[in-house]
Amino acid sequence: MLVAAAVCPCPPLLVPEVAAGAAHEMDAARAACYDALAVLAAARPDRLVVLGPAEQFARGGYPQGASGSFRGFGVDLDVRLGKGAAEGRELPPSLAVGAWLLERTEWSAAPVEGLGVGEPLAPERCAAAGQDLVGSGAGDRLALLVLGDGSNCRTVKAPGYFDERAAAFDADAARALGDADPASVLALDAEIAYELGASGRSSWQVLAGAAQGADLSGRLLHDEAPYGVGYFVASWS
Repeated sequence: MLVAAAVCPCPPLLVPEVAAGAAHEMDAARAACYDALAVLAAARPDRLVVLGPAEQFARGGYPQGASGSFRGFGVDLDVRLGKGAAEGRELPPSLAVGAWLLERTEWSAAPVEGLGVGEPLAPERCAAAGQDLVGSGAGDRLALLVLGDGSNCRTVKAPGYFDERAAAFDADAARALGDADPASVLALDAEIAYELGASGRSSWQVLAGAAQGADLSGRLLHDEAPYGVGYFVASWS
């Protein structure tokens, strides 16, 4: 059963070494992520699944100890998903950010695995994937670290330029995540999310599938768009 979830953004700029001189601009988001991870640890899970958006070649599962890096962003920084080392493909950027958050907070509450989710995945398939995560644990207490960003079209300087629909979409997403409302999360329109560059939509809807029937309470810890991209942090427990 799902006992807790942390929803966090996944821009590489969350990592201070990547952000460099602009690192302070993400201080509030980082602090909120650390708080959300503390709630995960307090739920005493038996396992933690870190899930986030991934390109086609990087979708699917990653074992504990899978490695990633931020070399593609100009920083010689390696990370691992939990303790140990595992051979195989490199973590996608979203899961690398998740691995960095776990390292930064010295996660030791439960074994860790990763899941790269395809952004185009339809809501009903996302929900089914979430239900599969819960069902695969044979009654284990499951926690999720869910990575993903909101719209990247909040301002004219945003990566996706300005779209007048972006603020309303992000407001709906933030409200649904803050309320821990699976039905409202699943109601987010996949086509509009794609047009607005909201990379978190599929990951959030996997969470919604996993949370159905869990009766969790939510709290929105952070909601800002410092670079014209919606960054939300929420805690479900």
